[in-house]
Amino acid sequence: MMYDTMIIGAGPAGMTAALYAARSNLKVALLERGIYGGQMNNTAEIENYPGYARISGPELAEKMFEPLENLGVEHLFGQVEKIEDHGDYKKIIIEDEVFETKTVILAPGANHRHLGVPGEEEYNSRGVSYCAVCDGAFFRDEDLLVVGGGDSAVEEAIFLTRFAKSVTIVHRRDQLRAQKVLQDRAFANEKISFVWDSVVEAIHGNERKVTGVTFKNIKTGETSQADFGGIFIYVGLDPVSEFVADLGIRDESGWIVTDDHMKTSVAGIYAIGDVRQKDLRQITTAVGDGAIAGQEAYKYITEHE
Repeated sequence: MMYDTMIIGAGPAGMTAALYAARSNLKVALLERGIYGGQMNNTAEIENYPGYARISGPELAEKMFEPLENLGVEHLFGQVEKIEDHGDYKKIIIEDEVFETKTVILAPGANHRHLGVPGEEEYNSRGVSYCAVCDGAFFRDEDLLVVGGGDSAVEEAIFLTRFAKSVTIVHRRDQLRAQKVLQDRAFANEKISFVWDSVVEAIHGNERKVTGVTFKNIKTGETSQADFGGIFIYVGLDPVSEFVADLGIRDESGWIVTDDHMKTSVAGIYAIGDVRQKDLRQITTAVGDGAIAGQEAYKYITEHE
């Protein structure tokens, strides 16, 4: 059986692409390795999605997924191992099955890189966060810790000073990697202080939430304890894109490169959402990407009939 489009990943980008493609009367399959909703499922409260003053991530996922069934979108489960380009059709290979489709929309997302220290998983969403824009407002008048020294870490630290009593940036080197203009802004901000040459060894808390961390100075080997009401971890994002490595559509960091029509360098293959090489990774930008790709897949198919 030949699908018109197969969408890999059912986060907000993938679900929106499915919505637009199905409403254009295409035969659509949505392939997901876990539960639909993607990273929204890790977000307790969403306060920046237009139309909802506040909504939980899983609830918004539910609302996005709900209309798809009636539109005839097939919901398939599996982990993609490989995608082959055969010109006017593509093969999608999962563990025990091969699908054929005229177009592919890649929406596999990205994972926040974790520190891998004790307490991190346990206190995820209970004081440990990977998104200041999402969660910052929940930490009013707290002493916060930001882990990392790149652009994201410093930008988010500056953002958090709007809410926090204080923000500490801990970095494993003795200088930041962030752009100079961001560094200047951080150094000038009296709410921000720094812990240099150090890493977080463990995250501590009580039954309810985070209470602090253990630092280790990597030059001296000394450890110390400090109290924090929230910890924001910015040690990078990893795109989920290994399975398309041999298509030659990624940059050196693994992000999939597209134009503003979401087209990759392979005709009939599109990429949307967090896996794309882009600046702002939000639910709102993901749904925008998804709408464009759904429409582009429709155009591609009508032009190639």
